[in-house]
Amino acid sequence: MIRLEKVTKYFQTKTGRKYIMKDVCLDIPSGVNIGILGLNGAGKSTLLKMVGGIDFPNSGKIESDMNLSWPLSLTGGFQGSLTGKENAKLICRLYSKTDKDVKRALDFIFEFSELGDYFAMPVKTYSSGMRARLGFAMSLAFDFDCYLIDEILSVGDKKFKKKCMSAFNDLTVKRCIMLVSHNTKVLKKMCNAGIVLENGELNYFEDMDNAVKYYQSQL
Repeated sequence: MIRLEKVTKYFQTKTGRKYIMKDVCLDIPSGVNIGILGLNGAGKSTLLKMVGGIDFPNSGKIESDMNLSWPLSLTGGFQGSLTGKENAKLICRLYSKTDKDVKRALDFIFEFSELGDYFAMPVKTYSSGMRARLGFAMSLAFDFDCYLIDEILSVGDKKFKKKCMSAFNDLTVKRCIMLVSHNTKVLKKMCNAGIVLENGELNYFEDMDNAVKYYQSQL
C-alpha cells in the first residue's frame, strides 16, 4: 500500500503558490496497476517523484510497505557526461548485493537496451528513444514490487515499444505499475484503476475506464 497523509505540495511562483496537492489523504492499494491522468501542469510527474522518494511534500507524509522503483522518466535520472554503461553501473552498485549481481544486471541492460556501441558513449549524445531504451533496461534489471513510469512508453521505435510493452505485461502478472500517460488507450490496456489530478486534489477511481471518462469530461 502507498499512503498519503495530509500531503500538501506547492511551488513558489511570481504570482504566489502553485498548489499540486492540498491536504490530500489517500490509500493506494497494493497489487493494482494505477494510471495517472491530469492536464499539463497538474502535477503528475511530481506525484510520481514524491512516491518514488526523489521529491518531498511541503507538509504531510507519504509511506509505503512496497519496494518501489525510481521514477522512469525521459527528463532526468541520468548523468549526461557519463556513458550509458557508467550510468548503469552506478545504479547496479546501489541495487545489487554482489559483484556477480552487478555483472548479471549490466549484461542484461546491454542486451535488452539494444544500444550497441552507444552503450559506451555519453548519455548526452543519446536521442530520447535511446534514453528510453536505457531507462527501460535499467529498471527491468531489478525486481521491484511496483514500477513507476512517467510517459516513457510514448517514445522509441515500434519494435522496441512492443518489446517493452510485452516485458511490462509479463511483470504485471506478479508486480504492479504506476503509469503517467496522456495515451488513454495504453492506460486502459495496462491499468486497473486510475488517479486524476485536478486543482490540488487526487481523484481515485477503482476502474480505469471511469477515470478516463472523468478526465475527458474536464478537457
